[in-house]
Amino acid sequence: MLTIASASGNVFAFAWASDLPPSFDGPKWARTLCARGSGLGLDGLFRLHAPEPGLPWVMEHWDTDGAFSFCSNGSRAALALDGAPESEFVEVISSGQPIRLRRFTTGHQARIGIRMPEGPGFGLKPLPIQLKEPAAFGFVGNPQLVIEVEEVDFVDLDTYAPQLSHHPAFPEGTNVNILQPTGKGTARIRSWERGVEGETLCCGTGCAVAAAWMAQRRGISSWKLQPRGGDPVEVTVDLKEDGSWRELWLSGRVRIIAAVTPDASLGLV
Repeated sequence: MLTIASASGNVFAFAWASDLPPSFDGPKWARTLCARGSGLGLDGLFRLHAPEPGLPWVMEHWDTDGAFSFCSNGSRAALALDGAPESEFVEVISSGQPIRLRRFTTGHQARIGIRMPEGPGFGLKPLPIQLKEPAAFGFVGNPQLVIEVEEVDFVDLDTYAPQLSHHPAFPEGTNVNILQPTGKGTARIRSWERGVEGETLCCGTGCAVAAAWMAQRRGISSWKLQPRGGDPVEVTVDLKEDGSWRELWLSGRVRIIAAVTPDASLGLV
């Protein structure tokens, strides 16, 4: 019933709407399946609708706490599943956000890219909080705080991030990303995600906003970011003077891991 797949270290469960029972409850299923120890320890749950010719492919995502949200890495991973549209470019509505997915190959490795939401409301925003470190805030379908630090490994993210994620300056909360530039167009990044309420191996949207900020600060439009997961991601962007963007693409590797059927003891069906 479920396919497990990962993108740049983040692991998600995917279910086709036609395979789900009428009693399907996205928030409940996400909280149950994503739980560590009693579930599969996932980063999110997706419901996929059957592709319809001439229409955007529709999918929905729930965080580990059951919150409905946009997720870029999971949206990328969905394109690798059996039954996904087969064209090179695919128009998608992912948790209400219009995006585009693309299949391509670099060397001998298949990769999937996502063009992030763009237009009014999306882009780098005024920083609503005073910090001693260089920092930026952006909205890419979800809120992202990015902070430049000298060494990402020296930060206790589980202590550092929650107080920022739930600061009154961010009424809806925010993801928190710490960034360490390492060279021309390269950086290391770690991410603490709201909803997950912890560090993940890669936050695709956080990587995208971080690269957009670096493009603004350093005038380099193409970045290779190394998250905590083993697979790096590449980000390219056409950034406007006002902080909004066009063609903000994040690309990386996707893996299909397993097909599983939830045990009846979980109480989902």
